[in-house]
Amino acid sequence: MVDEQLLTRDIEDKRVLEAMQSVPRRAFVPEGIRASAHMDNPLPIGYDQTISQPYIVALMTQLLVQKVPVGGRILEIGSGSGYQTAILVSMGFEVHCIEVVPELVEPSREVLSSIGLEPASMMVGDGHQGMPNKAPFDGILAAACARKLPKEWRKQLKEGGVIVAPVKRSSGQYLFRWTKKGRALKRENIIPVRFVPLIKS
Repeated sequence: MVDEQLLTRDIEDKRVLEAMQSVPRRAFVPEGIRASAHMDNPLPIGYDQTISQPYIVALMTQLLVQKVPVGGRILEIGSGSGYQTAILVSMGFEVHCIEVVPELVEPSREVLSSIGLEPASMMVGDGHQGMPNKAPFDGILAAACARKLPKEWRKQLKEGGVIVAPVKRSSGQYLFRWTKKGRALKRENIIPVRFVPLIKS
């Protein structure tokens, strides 16, 4: 997976590559489709949710860690199966997760615990609202597509912090990275993507 899907593209951060190599993706994929765990595409995890393709997980992680120091506090929106969570925890970040689908939270928590990669906190809730009781964050990463960037995420981000998230545009979904500079957010366009929608609880 790492050799064929990441090294041949634009994933260059050694920390990201090591995390993608070490975290067992199979553990986060439903048993019936584990033979497809390392394929370069998203996979269903139930409840109309998916685990993102390996390349997208690696790309979003790389975009985040280029700006956030090791040990930084990360808010993960839409933790789903827990795979992205595991990648970030394995890299030494303080990760706080929020997931809107209650049925996904306990299974992902159990898997993360079984491999020793538990986040600092994990809760069921509306990702639009973020996690104000744990703010401010050095970085925010969202694995679900919002119609526009939620105001609460802006408020909960530290100065110099970054948001990596897909947002809906007239032409489809697009992945962006924002960096907080005073009251403004500097936006970088990354690539077109396709994520499940960010839904309200």
